[in-house]
Amino acid sequence: MKWITRERPKIDRIACPWLIKKFIDSEAEFLYVPFDDVLNKAKELNAVPFDIPNVEYSHYNEECTFDYIVKKHQITDPAVLIMAKIVRGADTDRHDLAKEAAGLWAISAGLAHNITDDQELLETGLKLYDGLYSWASYLYHQNHLENSPFESLLQEVYKKFLSEKKSSKKTPSWVKELKEIIQDQIDTQFNFDLKKISNDLELNPSYLSREFSKYFEDLNFGEYVRKLRIEKAINLIQNSDLTLTEIAYMTGFSDQSHFTRIFKLHTGKNPSSYRKNASKSKPDTKGK
Repeated sequence: MKWITRERPKIDRIACPWLIKKFIDSEAEFLYVPFDDVLNKAKELNAVPFDIPNVEYSHYNEECTFDYIVKKHQITDPAVLIMAKIVRGADTDRHDLAKEAAGLWAISAGLAHNITDDQELLETGLKLYDGLYSWASYLYHQNHLENSPFESLLQEVYKKFLSEKKSSKKTPSWVKELKEIIQDQIDTQFNFDLKKISNDLELNPSYLSREFSKYFEDLNFGEYVRKLRIEKAINLIQNSDLTLTEIAYMTGFSDQSHFTRIFKLHTGKNPSSYRKNASKSKPDTKGK
């Protein structure tokens, strides 16, 4: 089977071919063409278009094409599920999803810079994902320092030092400032850009992503923002007559189905059921 997508691949357009070859069709052929030619060439060559807008194999909500292939073809390999979060984080520039995402993006961008032939880039990239798969399969819980007794002892002492230092250290000033920035965004346009926020706070993005959960309820950046959005949605459901569609839009969700899924994940109920229960619990003020 032939598959076709736009030229100059970096993340999804190499990760997806690896996934297809590994779990769906080992003889699959992949073609890279200019963006404007993808759909016409797909018809001409009877190829499946992927990772472009308005085709089946594409991004959906916050997930990338790699995620869609995993779900579409019911791939349950635990290593692939680990990889999916890394690929998603690298492909959508949400490095808070997995600490390995920033590294995957850096290596992929570097390969694309060095290799100008897309087929050669694909062949090299497939080896990269073979390595990532082996790591996710056998080495996911192993640290680099575990192979050296001396290094392990040094790491243990260092961790103890850090924990003691952390317990006596005051909350950094940037934490309060970041909370204000996030709250301002929650109340306005929901334009969360971790890189821009890092620049505003004069912090390294990797440092901010790594330290964030220590001061924000053990949640990563995306989880914390979604929590605040749901809290605002609950307040609007309880204290306004806005429709659920309006509330979904006002709390930064791209569509009502996405809003419903995240709301239920946080509260255990869908928004309509939550509103009915909230209405029943309000005191009856008629006749007063």
